Parts: sequence; C-alpha cells; structure tokens
Amino acid sequence: MAGEIDEAWVEEAIERYRRIEAVQAEFDKAVREMEVTVRSPDDLVQVVVAGDGTIRQVAVVGSLAGRTNHELSRAVHSAVAAAADAARWARQKLRAETFADYPPLEES
Repeated sequence: MAGEIDEAWVEEAIERYRRIEAVQAEFDKAVREMEVTVRSPDDLVQVVVAGDGTIRQVAVVGSLAGRTNHELSRAVHSAVAAAADAARWARQKLRAETFADYPPLEES
C-alpha cells in the first residue's frame, strides 16, 4: 500500500541520526580541546592555537635584540598564519578520523 509508513525504517533512521549527532558533538569537543603550537620561520614568535582556530597564546620566544618593529610584526604575522593553517590541517585530519565510518554523500 502506497500510504504505509515503514516504522522500522523510521526508527533506524532516527537512531542513525542520533549516533551522528553524538559523533559530531565529540568531534566539536575534541576540536576545541586540541592545541597546535607553531613558530615563526625565524623562531622569534610562538603561537598556540586551538583546533577551531582560536588563538590561545602568542609569545615572543626569541631575542628582540637588534630587531625592528617591522621584523617583529612580520614574525607575528607569519606565526599566526602558520597557526591558522596548522589548525585547519589538524581539524581536517581529526574529521577524517572521526567520520571515517560515514562516507561523504555523492554529489549529483
């Protein structure tokens, strides 16, 4: 009959959705707790960033002796840019691991 509802299919779909929601919540928590540390190419500045891209710490770890404001600014910019890239990479890696059992939907 065309108007019948397959209750078992509906229940299974709801259960799958709940599992995906739980895995997504675990992923979101892991991303917020994950930290990546990077340094500027000249080892002057260190940045700690969360997996979600939130900068947690910026520190000058090298000597400022003889450095110009421009050099310091360039080091901060380089470290922050590298931290953003590292956070994105870590997030993508964690997503691939977390959702390995859930292949992406095919595009039509």
